[in-house]
Parts: sequence; structure tokens; C-alpha cells
Amino acid sequence: MATGGSAIRGSRVGAGPMGEQDRGVQAERVAISYWDALGNEVVRYFAAGLPEEEIPETVDSPSTGLPAGRDKDHPPVVAKTEPYKTHLAYVKERRTEEEAAQLLEDALQQLRERRGTAKQD
Repeated sequence: MATGGSAIRGSRVGAGPMGEQDRGVQAERVAISYWDALGNEVVRYFAAGLPEEEIPETVDSPSTGLPAGRDKDHPPVVAKTEPYKTHLAYVKERRTEEEAAQLLEDALQQLRERRGTAKQD
């Protein structure tokens, strides 16, 4: 068994009793709690003199990646992801030839109107 030295395990050699907070390096901070949809609490620290409108309403939770809000009872909802669609599902959603022709005509008409107004300017 090795013995010797009076250093506490994990302490820095030569570190005195004063930490940074005792030297006045850190500003006063306020802890704000946020909650995500799974009920996890996320604590963020902000400067004490920061106006209320500059503190964000939502932040990202580092443990889940979900948005977290300041309202514990009504946190932001989890985004819904759509299931994978097969090619057949996309084919069923396609427009008819008449609808496609009408969309094309509307788009061309809008372009013609924009070009006409751009030349007048």
C-alpha cells in the first residue's frame, strides 16, 4: 500500500481554499427549469440581471433531444413522424391530368404577371 502526501484524491496540487466564485470571477446566476414531453427536467443558468424577455421559452433537452418548455404541466409536444410511404401510396396521391394541367397553367400565369410588373418598374 502506497502512502504519502496530504493531497486529497482528485484535488489539484497547489489549489488553495479559494475557488473562482470566491474571487468574484463568476457573475450572479439564476437557475431556470425546463421540462420536456417525457417529464425530464433541464436546468439552464442565466445572468441574474437578464431581462425576462431575453430568457428563451424553449430549449433542447440534452438527454432526449426533444424541445423543453418552462411550463411543467404543459411541455412542448413530441413531433409526430409520418410512417414510411410505399411507392404505391405516392401513386395514389398523384393528381389527375386535368388538375396537373390547371396547376401548370396557374403557375405560368403567375410568372407572366410577375414579368409584366417587373418590366413596368
